[in-house]
Amino acid sequence: MLESLKSKFKAVISRTKTEAVEKTPFADGVLGWKIKEEKLDEILDELELELLSGDVALEVVEAIKKKIKENLTGKRIKFGEEIEAVVKDALRNALVSVMTLPSVDIDNLVKKKKPFVIMFVGVNGTGKTTAIAKIANYLMKQGKTCVIAAGDTFRAGAIEQIEIHANKLGVKLVKHASGSDPAAVAFDAIEHARARERDVVLIDTAGRMQTNTNLMEEMKKIKRVAKPDLVIFVGDALAGNDAIEQARKFNAEVGVDCAILTKIDADAKGGAALSIAYAIKKPILFLSNGQGYDDIIKFKPEWLVNKILSEG
Repeated sequence: MLESLKSKFKAVISRTKTEAVEKTPFADGVLGWKIKEEKLDEILDELELELLSGDVALEVVEAIKKKIKENLTGKRIKFGEEIEAVVKDALRNALVSVMTLPSVDIDNLVKKKKPFVIMFVGVNGTGKTTAIAKIANYLMKQGKTCVIAAGDTFRAGAIEQIEIHANKLGVKLVKHASGSDPAAVAFDAIEHARARERDVVLIDTAGRMQTNTNLMEEMKKIKRVAKPDLVIFVGDALAGNDAIEQARKFNAEVGVDCAILTKIDADAKGGAALSIAYAIKKPILFLSNGQGYDDIIKFKPEWLVNKILSEG
């Protein structure tokens, strides 16, 4: 997982330590180490190319470089301090800064309204249906009752797919015939939840390519009818730059509040994980890291950065 990012930042630490430091006297005459700006620029320029090849968005690369430079340029390191530790801290601060946004506390949000309505958007093949099942399972473990709306009414097998998950979890599924109006499905699911005092409605939606104008109009209609309290974009970590562009498109056309990133366990490059929150200025809510219903973790930037900068 994230092997490419790990190797890239490990190289920055190693090269800065061996190539970008020089002995220099402090004001009190004691010798220490100083980070050389010119050499650091060279190392960061090479890092930029490496990160771009790893599907990290350009604006994210630029933000990381800027923050590292602020943290290290002219930095004076006293003898006895580990140069490697100082550089790693600078990288850690830079990486955390590009992923840190005001968080979405789903545990508290679902307590404030009944039913609390969540709409899931994203293209086919990202693991959206499985992510919905995982969120239902997560919320049920918090003592919440859930209803799922089978709003992907056009893709062959989509209703059956989410019905399997609902049956396994023991969650009520509201569905219409294939080809029905998805907004009507969402409306009925919310009315069902309201009548039976269920806590949360999870709305599945179609996921044709994000460039499809009809799809976006359909998403807007569902949103107008359902008036969701939270819109979650589901992106595939393996899709790299495509996932970032999808997130931008859905955010621009429909508006999203946060994201779930799937298949993080299989992601070697790490570009989407590092970029998606910064690109749409919306936080990552969960990372999906396996096929089981429990294979989902709340996202914390520090967790991901520790993975990237770990020695293992």
